[in-house]
Amino acid sequence: MSTEEKKVVWSLQNDKRTETERNVFKPTGVKKKQLSKVQYLVISIFVILISSFSLTFFTEKSSEICFIPSFCFQSKENIFLYTLYIFLNIIIILLGIIVAYIIGKKLGEKIKKE
Repeated sequence: MSTEEKKVVWSLQNDKRTETERNVFKPTGVKKKQLSKVQYLVISIFVILISSFSLTFFTEKSSEICFIPSFCFQSKENIFLYTLYIFLNIIIILLGIIVAYIIGKKLGEKIKKE
């Protein structure tokens, strides 16, 4: 190494760095606030509702849906009830998957212990 060009060495010894040199490596940005679990839940329910509304337009033929024998409706005539029907079906399927996951996880933990 030549004596003309000495390599700059960053050191904490004897406080060789100035205050501005020390502050170069401090984080400058503001930490982004993360969404809470409730916000994630509301957003996901809203996305499922929008997707179930869009799924109503893919059906070509009309079908009659009955919740109870005295309350029936046509899918083409009452789009919002049909959207609610699809939304509830998607929620039931997701809840079934979540419950199966929880049961499987607990069974797996019991099998590992034995």
